[in-house]
Amino acid sequence: MMTVQEVANLAGVSTRTLRYYDQIGLLPPASATEAGYRLYGDADLRRLQQILFLRELAFPLKEIAPMLKAEAADTRRAVERHRELLRLKMERLQGLIDLCERILQGEDDLDLKPFDESALSGQRDAYAQEAKQRWGHTDAYKESARRTAGYTKEDWATVQAEQEEIFRGFAALVGQDPVGDAVRAQVRKWRDMIGARFYACSDEMLAGLGEMYLADERFQKNLDAYGAGTAALMSEAMRRFRE
Repeated sequence: MMTVQEVANLAGVSTRTLRYYDQIGLLPPASATEAGYRLYGDADLRRLQQILFLRELAFPLKEIAPMLKAEAADTRRAVERHRELLRLKMERLQGLIDLCERILQGEDDLDLKPFDESALSGQRDAYAQEAKQRWGHTDAYKESARRTAGYTKEDWATVQAEQEEIFRGFAALVGQDPVGDAVRAQVRKWRDMIGARFYACSDEMLAGLGEMYLADERFQKNLDAYGAGTAALMSEAMRRFRE
C-alpha cells in the first residue's frame, strides 16, 4: 500500500489532484489508516494509470469516469485506442518540431498545417462517443451523475462507510449458499444502498454489476481485501438474485 504523497511522487501529480479525484469518486483509495490517511493499492495505481492516459489525451474529467467503466469490459481494446491516439499526437508534435527546424534554418515557411488538430480531436471524440454509447448514455449513469454532483467530502465519507459495512457483511458470509436467505438479504441491502445513493438498480443491472466484480481486477482486489472470496460471492449472488 502507498500513501497519497508516495503516489503523487511516483506519478508526478500533486496530492491535491489525488484528493480531488477521491472527492469526486474518480479514484477512491482502497483503504485508509485509522488516522484517516489514504492508502492506495496496485489496483488503484492501475486505475490512476488509465486516468493519466486519458488526461494526457486531453479528455475532460467529466468524461473519464464513464470511459473507465467502458474500458473495464475490454482492457486490451482500451490500451490499443490509447496507443492509436498517442501516435496521432506524436505525429502532430513531430510536424511542429519539423516546422521549427525549417524556420530555424532560415526557410520562409508559412505552413499552418502542423497546427491542425482535427485528426487527433476527431479520433478522440470518436473514442469518447464509443464509451458513452456503452455506458454514458444510460439513464443509470445520468441519474448517478446528477445525484453525486452535489456530494460533499462528508457525503462521500458516509457513502464509503456504508459500502464498507456492506462489504464486511458479505465477507462474513463467504462459504454460504449464494442464493441462501442470509446472502440474498445482503444483496438486497447492497441494491437498496445503490438505489438510495446513486441510481435505481434493477435486477438486470444488479446482475451486470455482479459480472463486473470479477471481470474487473480492480473491483475483485478491492472487494477481496475484506476477505478472500468476497468478490466471487457477491458476483454470483448478484447474478443469481432473480432465481
